[in-house]
Amino acid sequence: MFDDEDIFLLTVPGWGNSGPQHWQTLWERSYPLARRVEQENWLYPERDAWVAALARTLDEIDGKVVIAAHSLGCHTAVAWLLSASLLEQRKVKGLLLVAPPALPITPERALASGELPAGAPLPDFSGFGQPWVQRLPCPAIMVASHDDLFCEFAEAERMAQGWGVTLVDAGHAGHMGSTAGLGSWQEGQRLLQRLMLA
Repeated sequence: MFDDEDIFLLTVPGWGNSGPQHWQTLWERSYPLARRVEQENWLYPERDAWVAALARTLDEIDGKVVIAAHSLGCHTAVAWLLSASLLEQRKVKGLLLVAPPALPITPERALASGELPAGAPLPDFSGFGQPWVQRLPCPAIMVASHDDLFCEFAEAERMAQGWGVTLVDAGHAGHMGSTAGLGSWQEGQRLLQRLMLA
């Protein structure tokens, strides 16, 4: 049984899901009110299906939520938020966007990521394209790295400005996923707490 002040953590992984060493997974293990958005197809994403899965997961949560999204999960969360009703938007206390990729994701970047099995066809990310000129309707923090394979820092700055969110410089941390060596990512947890206490 939860009380009205409990805040749920909803993680929204990106392309390929988040493995056992990913900070999202480690956060879920340590936070009892954590939920993950599960997608039917992690390697061949469809925008509408991914957004619908997020919406279904939120519907199952009875209480306030802070969303922690990574990579393509950031665009999934933003797409849902900008199309949600005012009542649905009010359920979200804050949004942490970590390493959103520049869109569209090119085949070269997809191949270089190492996520695809050998010989697998390339996924089509084109449905995730969207203008970054609409301010987000809830408190949000975006974290970006200077050596992210999927997004140059200048592009991350433009995204943050378009969404009207605070941008945190993560230095040189790559794409900030399982291979970045962030562990439980203490700095990210501090940012999460800022959103939960806002």
